[in-house]
Amino acid sequence: MADPSTYRPRPGEIPVDPGVYRFRDQHGRVVYVGKAKSLRSRLSSYFQDISALHPRTRQMVTTAASVEWTVVRNEVEALQLEYSWIKEFDPRFNVKYRDDKSYPWLAVTVNEQFPRVMVGRGAKKKGVRYFGPYSHAWAIRETVDLLLRVFPMRSCSNGVFKRSAQIGRPCLLGYIGKCSAPCVGRVSEEEHRAIVEDFCDFMAGQTTAFVKRLEKEMYAASADLDFERAARLRDDIGALNRAMEKQAVVLGDGTDADVVAFAEDPLEVAVQIFYVRGGRIRGQRGWVADIVDDAGTGELVERFLQQLYDGEAGDAIPREVLVPAVPDDLDALEQWLTDLRGSRVRVRVPQRGDKKALQETVGRNAKQALALHKTKRASDLTTRNRALEEIQLALGLPEAPLRVECYDISNLQGTEVVGSMVVFEDGLPRKGEYRRFVVRGVEGQNDVASMHEVITRRFRRYLDERAETPEIGSPDAAVDALVDPETGRPKKFAYAPGLVVVDGGPPQVAAAQRALDELGIDDVPVCGLAKRLEEVWLPGREDPVILPRTSEALYLLQRVRDEAHRFAITHHRSRRSKSMVESLLDDVPGLGEVRRKTLLRRFGSLKRLRAATVEEIAEVPGIGPRTAAAIAAALADTQPGVTVNTATGEISAELDPRASAELDTEVEER
Repeated sequence: MADPSTYRPRPGEIPVDPGVYRFRDQHGRVVYVGKAKSLRSRLSSYFQDISALHPRTRQMVTTAASVEWTVVRNEVEALQLEYSWIKEFDPRFNVKYRDDKSYPWLAVTVNEQFPRVMVGRGAKKKGVRYFGPYSHAWAIRETVDLLLRVFPMRSCSNGVFKRSAQIGRPCLLGYIGKCSAPCVGRVSEEEHRAIVEDFCDFMAGQTTAFVKRLEKEMYAASADLDFERAARLRDDIGALNRAMEKQAVVLGDGTDADVVAFAEDPLEVAVQIFYVRGGRIRGQRGWVADIVDDAGTGELVERFLQQLYDGEAGDAIPREVLVPAVPDDLDALEQWLTDLRGSRVRVRVPQRGDKKALQETVGRNAKQALALHKTKRASDLTTRNRALEEIQLALGLPEAPLRVECYDISNLQGTEVVGSMVVFEDGLPRKGEYRRFVVRGVEGQNDVASMHEVITRRFRRYLDERAETPEIGSPDAAVDALVDPETGRPKKFAYAPGLVVVDGGPPQVAAAQRALDELGIDDVPVCGLAKRLEEVWLPGREDPVILPRTSEALYLLQRVRDEAHRFAITHHRSRRSKSMVESLLDDVPGLGEVRRKTLLRRFGSLKRLRAATVEEIAEVPGIGPRTAAAIAAALADTQPGVTVNTATGEISAELDPRASAELDTEVEER
C-alpha cells in the first residue's frame, strides 16, 4: 500500500488548465482516469490528509504509485480524451456499465443489394440500420409479421434467397403476400429499396403519413368499384394500427428523447433507459455497474452517457436526454453530444408533466432491476450453499450458518423506537419466524442501547424456552420438544441461530456481543454489516472483514440486512400511524380507547380515516352521528382550510393540495 505523499507532484508543477489525469499502480497499470476543469485544483484534492478522503478514494490513492496528466484546450476535449483512455486502459476504479442481459434489436441490412429485416442481438455492424433495443424478441417478431403485409420486404436468410433465385420459385412468404419476392424478379432493386425505405420511415416514427396515404388509396379503390383492393388496403391499415398499439404513446407532443433513471445502493447502480421516438416507447435497455469510487449521481449520469453514446451515429442520439440529476460538466457534455449528432442536444432533469411521470416509471424499473439482480441467485441451491460456505470461511465460524438472524432498529428522532428480527434458513427467508420488538427501556435516539435491549430480550426468551425443555435422549424427541404442543408450530424463540447479524458498525456489534455475554451465551457468533462501505465487523476487531464485491457471501448478507431494514421500517410506520390517530382523537368527547381501536381496525390508517365521510365513520359500531362529526372535526383541524359543522356533519374545504400531500407523507428517518 503506497503513501500518496511519496508521489505527490511538487507545488506549482500541476497546471491550472483543463485536462485528463491517470493514476498508475506500482506495476504501471492505470487504475483510475479522471478529468478536470482545473488539473491543479482537482489533483490537489487527492493529496490532502488521507483520513479526510472518502474511503473509496482513499483506497484508490493508496493503491496508486504515480500520477500523470495531459493538458487539453477545453472541457469537451477533456471529456473525449477521458473516455478514450477509459476504453483503452480499462481502469479498475472507474465505473463500467455492463448489460444485465442481452437485448434484441430490429435490424435492416441497408448495405445489401436487396436489404432484409431481421431480429438480432449483440454488437452493431456498419451498414445496418437498427431500431430498438426491445425488451422481448417475440414482441419484435409479432410487429414485423404485421408490417410485412404492408411493407413486403425481404426477411429471408441469404441461403434461402439464393436457393429461390436458382429454382425460380419464391418461398412461402412470397406466395402469401408478405414478401415482394425480389429473388425471382417480381420487383426491381429500386422498387424493393423503396419498400425498405418506407418500412424504415415507419419504424422511425413517421406513421401518420402512411396511414393517411393508405386510407386515401382505399377510398379511391372503393370509388372505382375495386372492392377487392379496397378490402386489402383496409386490412393493411388494420395491421398498421395494431402495430402502433404495441408501442404506447407516452409523450403527446411526439418528442424524441432518451429517458434515463438510476437506482443505487452502496455497492452497485442499476440504470434503465427508455428510447422514446415520435412520442412512443420504441425500446428499453438496462445496465448494472459496480460503484468503485465516491462519485455522486451527477457524475454517474455523465459517465453513463459517455459510454452510451460513444461511437453512435448522429441519428441514434435524440434531441433531448432526460436524466435524474444534472451532470457535473453539463455544458461540456451537451456540446459533445451536439457535435456527435450535428444539431443541438439538451440534457436536463424533467420537473413536471408527462416527462416527469415517465422518468418516475423508468426509475421504478431501475429499482426492480437492481432488486432482481441482487436476489436472482437466491433460487439456486448451489449458489446459496456457496454463500454460506464463504461466510463460514470469512468469519472463521466452526460450521456454515444454516440459520441467520438479522436485527435492525428504526425510530423517528427517538420516538416509536422498534426493532426487527428476520430469519434466513439455508439462504432463504423464513417469514413465519420474523419477530417485532417495541423498545421501551431506552430514552431518546440511542440505536446502540436499543440493539442491546432487543438482543437481550430475544435470547432471554431463548434461554427460558430451553429451560422449559426436559432432558431428551434421542434427536427426534429433542426436535419434538421445541414444538408448541397447543399449536403444533415451533416455539417462537426456541432455536439458536448459527449467526447473528446486526445492521450497523462496531458500536452495534459491541452492544449485541455484550448482551450475549451478560446472558452467558458464548456459542452464537455475531457480526455487523455497515451500510457505508458494506464492511463486515466482528466483536473486538479493529479492522473490518472486506468481502469481495462479487462474492455470494456479501450478496446474502446484504439481502438479510435489507430485509431486516424493510421489516423494521414497516413496523415503525404502522405504529406511528396508529399513535398519530390516537393523539388526534384524544380530545374527542365520548371516544375512549376501545372505540379508537375499533376505528383503527375499520379504516387501517390515518389517511383512510381522514378521507372517510361522516356517514362512513358513523357506520362503525358504537359511534353515532354526533361522535362521527366530532371525529371528522378533530381530523379536519389538522388540515388548513377544512371545517366541519358538528351539528350537521357537513364538511367544507379549501385545501392546498401541497399541504395535504405534506400532511399525508410518511417520513422515514433513521
